[in-house]
Amino acid sequence: MGLIILIIVGGILGWLASIVMRTDAQQGIFLNVIVGIVGAVLAGFILNPLIGGGNVMSGDFSASSLLVSFLGAVVLLAIVNLVRRGSVR
Repeated sequence: MGLIILIIVGGILGWLASIVMRTDAQQGIFLNVIVGIVGAVLAGFILNPLIGGGNVMSGDFSASSLLVSFLGAVVLLAIVNLVRRGSVR
């Protein structure tokens, strides 16, 4: 059950990040889920220990952990855009 919730939350966070980065029309739902999950994992392991928040991967769905996961997805999309196009946008 936790995996299904993680996929749903990752998909929502990835979709919101793609809207913020204006790449929503270029990506499908599958890539939104992947970006959301990978962004949540990266942010959870890198940023959350620095600020003392919980981790979405461990089931902590607090406001701070969701915000950090969203920021991780946005940063991941910026890096992908930089590699693919040569500009962050």
